[in-house]
Amino acid sequence: MGFFSFLGRVLFASIFILSAWQMFNEFGDNGGPAAEQWAPKLALVKKYIDGIIGKNNFHIDARTFVAASIFLNGFGGLLFVLGSSFGAYLLMYYLILTTPLMYDFYNYEAGKPEFFRVLCEFLQCAALVGALLFFLGMKNSITRKQPKRKITKSKAA
Repeated sequence: MGFFSFLGRVLFASIFILSAWQMFNEFGDNGGPAAEQWAPKLALVKKYIDGIIGKNNFHIDARTFVAASIFLNGFGGLLFVLGSSFGAYLLMYYLILTTPLMYDFYNYEAGKPEFFRVLCEFLQCAALVGALLFFLGMKNSITRKQPKRKITKSKAA
């Protein structure tokens, strides 16, 4: 059972580790294609937050965001392979942070082909969060082996 658990964690984490490796290789001076993809979405988030806390009080840089994504994907994936709960939390943080921004199905008209494509990818990321929650739940429900107490027998008089 231990081998299959390890193999499952390797296959699951490979999604995140390979994604981090690809983003790292394409990073470059400007953050690469990932930064170009994130820039308009982060500008919308900045505009929304500026409306709440005031102008120019909050700055989001796409290059820094991509670097943080690389860290969360890579380090979280490696820790997850080793069976660490912290790695699962890092991956879950990444998914919860990026999924609603990247797969914004709510901005598309229902019934259009783009809507279904984006909704499907959003639901896949939600399923990954569910798998991480399941892992954390199983990890926390396994009771640690307690050392057996030596039972003392009373001596007959």
